[in-house]
Amino acid sequence: MRTTTEALGLGACVWGINVEIQHIVEMAGRALDAAGVAVIVVGTLWATGLAAIRLYSRQTDVYRGYRRRIGRSILLGLEFLVAGDIIRTVAVAPTYASVGVLALIVIIRTFLSFSLELEITGRWPWQKPAAEPEDSHP
Repeated sequence: MRTTTEALGLGACVWGINVEIQHIVEMAGRALDAAGVAVIVVGTLWATGLAAIRLYSRQTDVYRGYRRRIGRSILLGLEFLVAGDIIRTVAVAPTYASVGVLALIVIIRTFLSFSLELEITGRWPWQKPAAEPEDSHP
């Protein structure tokens, strides 16, 4: 069975090597997934290190700042993961089933993003902030 790119003759020559467009798009989707995971891991490690330093120096309200930083890392990582899912779904010949699965993934991740935003900031993403807290920027 031929892929969509084979049927349309969509190949590319990169550095003298024939490369299928579908393969390039698949790799881009995987790269975005890896970036999303890296953002979450690095952000969590950074937030944990900063919280440990603040606990050691006996600062107040360390827990709230820690949760806020981890939440922001997760939100940014989710954006990368959703982008990777979208790109990979477009890379293959889209079927109603694959588009339906993508829609479900996007809906779940959007709900999760809204929930995290509400948890972090105390407001919905479309609401204007009252005032930035002092600890909002690292």
